[in-house]
Amino acid sequence: MPNKTAKPAAKATVAKPAAAKASAAKPAAPKAPVAAAPAKAPVAAKPAVKPAAAAPKVEEKKVVTQRQGFKANEFVVYPAHGVGQILAIEEQEIAGAKLELFVINFIKDKMTLRVPTAKVANVGMRKLSDPALVKKALETLKGRARVKRTMWSRRAQEYEAKINSGDIVAIAEVVRDLYRSESQPEQSYSERQLYEAALDRLSREIAVVQHSTETEAVKEIEAQLAKSPRRANAKAEAADGEGEADADGDTDGDDTAVADEAA
Repeated sequence: MPNKTAKPAAKATVAKPAAAKASAAKPAAPKAPVAAAPAKAPVAAKPAVKPAAAAPKVEEKKVVTQRQGFKANEFVVYPAHGVGQILAIEEQEIAGAKLELFVINFIKDKMTLRVPTAKVANVGMRKLSDPALVKKALETLKGRARVKRTMWSRRAQEYEAKINSGDIVAIAEVVRDLYRSESQPEQSYSERQLYEAALDRLSREIAVVQHSTETEAVKEIEAQLAKSPRRANAKAEAADGEGEADADGDTDGDDTAVADEAA
């Protein structure tokens, strides 16, 4: 009987230390959340840096609105391509250096050209002609055609140089010299190409300056060409078969040149 009573007493003494250990582990648990809370607080300060970096970019775009006397949305004349419109003045970084560019759109040619602002003078880009200069170009169309008695290849080079010069009066001279009425001999293919190129350049600029359409500008140009006092004489000489061009477009003397001599 004494042995049976001793065993439960031993079990009780063993259970007490286990409870003490559990109670000793509980106080250590609250320390972990207290240490984690202050660690996240400094991270909230990072978003404040982003707005400060975006501010200078907006200022740069506002500054680049005009360079070398040209403004965005302005129509200009680029000698090699004719009339175009400046869409924007943008900055690009090339080889580590910043470069300002005019972004010019040529609607009819479906082409966009980027021209460095520092090279505007070198390429000959200019503003539209004023109304007085346009009037002078139209008056030029009424004058007598001046055609040199040289090989067509040489004259073609001179016509191309005038077309690409960007000078509205020089372009009008090409239109005047290469114009052929319905009653005059047909042009060679190369002559027709140069005439259409000059007519296109001239009509585009006149249309923009006068706020009209290109079709209206072409009609005005042709009306001025018809007023030339030498056209009638040229038609008469062409009827006699003088000054006819050969298959290559070379002439010994154009009908217009013969008309000049007859005068």
